Amino acid sequence: MAKMTPKERFLAAINGEKADRLPVTTHHVMQSFLNHQLDGASVPEFFDRFGLDPINWILPVKGDETAGTYKNDMDMIVSDNWRIETEDVSGQEYPTKRYNIITPKGTLTTVMQSNEHTSWVTEHLIKEKKDIDLIGEFCPSPLCDVAVVNKEANEYGEKGLLRSHIVCFDIFGQPGTWQDASCLYGIEKLMMATFDDPEWVHSFLEILNNRKAAYIKSMSGARYDILELGGGDASTTVISPDIFEKFVAPYDSRLVELAHEAGQRIVYHTCGGMMPILESIAAMKVDAMETFTPPAMGGDTDLEEARRRLGSKMCMIGGFDQFHYFTGCSPEETRAEVRRCFEAAGYNGAYIICPSDHFFEADLANLEAFADEAKKCVY
Repeated sequence: MAKMTPKERFLAAINGEKADRLPVTTHHVMQSFLNHQLDGASVPEFFDRFGLDPINWILPVKGDETAGTYKNDMDMIVSDNWRIETEDVSGQEYPTKRYNIITPKGTLTTVMQSNEHTSWVTEHLIKEKKDIDLIGEFCPSPLCDVAVVNKEANEYGEKGLLRSHIVCFDIFGQPGTWQDASCLYGIEKLMMATFDDPEWVHSFLEILNNRKAAYIKSMSGARYDILELGGGDASTTVISPDIFEKFVAPYDSRLVELAHEAGQRIVYHTCGGMMPILESIAAMKVDAMETFTPPAMGGDTDLEEARRRLGSKMCMIGGFDQFHYFTGCSPEETRAEVRRCFEAAGYNGAYIICPSDHFFEADLANLEAFADEAKKCVY
């Protein structure tokens, strides 16, 4: 088979086909890893350094002048009826910031902390059930800035995959509807509410889903290669398959359909347990699935069984245990794990080998072995 460009290689796998060789990449490249282990190298330099197939993540959004929405100085979409102000909170172990969302009918607040690796919520935005009414009435939906996306697509060319995600709730959120809600209300409280007040949960999800749907409808003509939907709070490590069927799939499947109508592909991201809901995710008609987290990392994926159940044409992304094969082992062991993943899920194409989500440290020799062995997995 003739040598493919990285973009062609990715798209062959996403389309359920064989590429010239196994595509090999990683999820988001964490800045703390670049700073500590690669002297502050850029993301493109990281991909070049290890010979991985590159991914370019972008999310250019804009306001809607006709609706009176615009970007603020934090690149969040606001309006005169949805203003976001911040204040630093002193005396905390970690850098802490309070966000105040000011509307004509009340103010919503949330508190975030962060370190060099990540950010997290210490005070959820939704404190009372009536708070969702402020979101429903006043929260603006961003629009896709198609011109900026296509300019980036032209400049990036065949270098790799141009990837993004369905918009999250500003300040802190995730692409999936259920996951956005869990970030705003707290996953434990949200799960309990599915039993105590399911109608309220559906109302909440509908509000968030409508915002995402408006964004997706603005994406027609945007030359993305694939968009991420979902998130770990919909995994069966966190919720039951029954909750997934009732509160996750109905909303995210609607977004998948809208994305396809807008000419976009969707990868469904489920970091955690997947095996009990594999067919449910596939039934949403997504174009690819990730992350296929191994049991040794807290997931439940049997790659060989997943491939058997999903069939040969569903693109599978992930499955590689970065905790145990990027650190604490020899390059030969890393190579053997690459081969195991390939033989389990990638022997007939439709597979992109990738760490199961982020990593924050790695032995550089093992990263080199990971990329090099994948390149030897040819069709």
